[in-house]
Amino acid sequence: MIDKLKQAVYEANLALPKNNLVTLTWGNVSGVDRENDVMVIKPSGVSYDEMKPEDMVIVRLSDGEVIDSRLKPSSDTPTHLVLYRNFPEIGGVCHTHSRFATVFAQMGRAIPPLGTTHADYFYGEIPCTPPMKKAEIENDYEANTGEIIVREFRKKDYNVVPAVLVHEHGPFTWGNSPEKAAENAVVLEEVAFMAWHTLMLAQNSRHLLMSMDDNLLNKHFLRKHGKDAYYGQ
Repeated sequence: MIDKLKQAVYEANLALPKNNLVTLTWGNVSGVDRENDVMVIKPSGVSYDEMKPEDMVIVRLSDGEVIDSRLKPSSDTPTHLVLYRNFPEIGGVCHTHSRFATVFAQMGRAIPPLGTTHADYFYGEIPCTPPMKKAEIENDYEANTGEIIVREFRKKDYNVVPAVLVHEHGPFTWGNSPEKAAENAVVLEEVAFMAWHTLMLAQNSRHLLMSMDDNLLNKHFLRKHGKDAYYGQ
């Protein structure tokens, strides 16, 4: 089971450079096996070209202890652990510094739902967290990054908006598997790219653009998600 999860996490990590979501080693994907109390994550600072499935690091979910690995886990490991512990239905987490999503994060601006591409994956705006406080940065920074994401979703459903922008940092996405978390990161970056250019066009034309039609948002999200979904085989 662990070898299978390692392979899945490895392949999900390779999807990041394949889809131009990472520069150098700026990204990571993890997966979880809740039954065996473990998380598997990319090793810290290892090139995507050099890493192998056996390099993926096993971490105990309950206490964060590294289990049987010669490599250190990603520095973002505490963030992933906080998300798994607070979002019990997810099976994979992805973090990147993809270009356009990070632009929105650096602006401290949520990505509004402007069209059906967004609505197919995210049921409303993709939020941006508030700035972190000095104490949160200086003490347990990575774990506190996870905590501010969790706070952002206290009144939001993490299942229907599987993404967030961390203020002045970058995007995190999640899903029911490592593969799905990486897929959501791919879609998030494309949505951010479209939203940026749409907002710039609206600004240049003096056209106020806030959000898409709610009926169209509902139609496109619900045809892919939920009990009445009909998209796909």
